[in-house]
Amino acid sequence: MDTASHSNAELEELRREIAALLPRARAFARFLVKNRAEADDLVQEGLVRALASLDQFRPGTRLRPWLFTILRNTFYEQARRRRTERRVMEEVARDAPTAKHPTQTAPQENEATLNDLQRLLWTLPPLLREALVLVGAQGLAHEEAAEICNVPVGTMRARVSRARAAIARAMRARTID
Repeated sequence: MDTASHSNAELEELRREIAALLPRARAFARFLVKNRAEADDLVQEGLVRALASLDQFRPGTRLRPWLFTILRNTFYEQARRRRTERRVMEEVARDAPTAKHPTQTAPQENEATLNDLQRLLWTLPPLLREALVLVGAQGLAHEEAAEICNVPVGTMRARVSRARAAIARAMRARTID
């Protein structure tokens, strides 16, 4: 982190002020999301971003609006990501070949496949889920996804491979049941 614009004492004071704003930040987050756990996650992500960006905080700027802007932007970014994930999952479910069951119609099959796929995606560890969404759903090259995640390309390829294998195993297990 480039801290040339702030002295160590100024950075420490900013960190204390941010800590003092935690209850207000959490209350604001509760207005943005539906439950406490999601609000806590949003605040945590926002704080990580704020602390990483302290060098961008301009003296004389009010800290609370700055922090709340970061929380708000984080919320909307996460919402966009969820919409994209949902759209991709619907496309995958629509394109997935399904075995005909005599009591199900095609829309019911697609919805069931989509629900299964969504559940399976959320059973993956976060790093594998992230890799699969970036490469599989977003259509990014392994190199681009690796850059976003700040990992070597080989690591990204391995994560995508493990995620795909885990989903395939789980799908096969569901068809056997």
